[in-house]
Amino acid sequence: MDRNVKNLRIIRMVLNKPDGTLSKYRIAKDTKTSISWVVEFFGSLEKKKLVKKTKVLDFDKLVDYYIEIMPKLTYFDFYVKDPIALLKQSKLDYALTTYGAENYTSHQLFPSRYDIYIKEADFDTWKAMILKDGLLGKGNLRLILANDPALFKETSIINGIKIITKPQLLIDLKREGGVCLEAYQTLVKNV
Repeated sequence: MDRNVKNLRIIRMVLNKPDGTLSKYRIAKDTKTSISWVVEFFGSLEKKKLVKKTKVLDFDKLVDYYIEIMPKLTYFDFYVKDPIALLKQSKLDYALTTYGAENYTSHQLFPSRYDIYIKEADFDTWKAMILKDGLLGKGNLRLILANDPALFKETSIINGIKIITKPQLLIDLKREGGVCLEAYQTLVKNV
């Protein structure tokens, strides 16, 4: 597993439970990394004053650090008449994020675009399914190739739609910027 993927998994897990109650052993087990890796990575996070042991000291700066070290996203834009119907009928793995996910969870943003993480291996199947009734190009659906398959195991289902975890949603909202940043700032107050 890529070292950066390990680090991103660790950060997502700690952002999900920032109160310091997670043990490093538990983090290593759940993120499928070695305990020595977790100890070393937390040492680097402590030097940056982002955490103390496993307690998050600065949630916002830890999100910024995640965005800084995450790989550049690869995505493809499409237009479909009803993105939610497409997602509900799909048997493929996906995880809804940004505008659509925020609208499902806290209802602040108008879902002007539905961004979903997909497995790179499923891209051709998604594209064929979309092009039956949809179009290529900037539209209302963005397929993002996931860099970590663990994103699909970390989803929850709301009204039949697979939604990304709250930490990843917060990261994606902040990365997106604009009105998504306003939604991020509101949601992060409740962490």
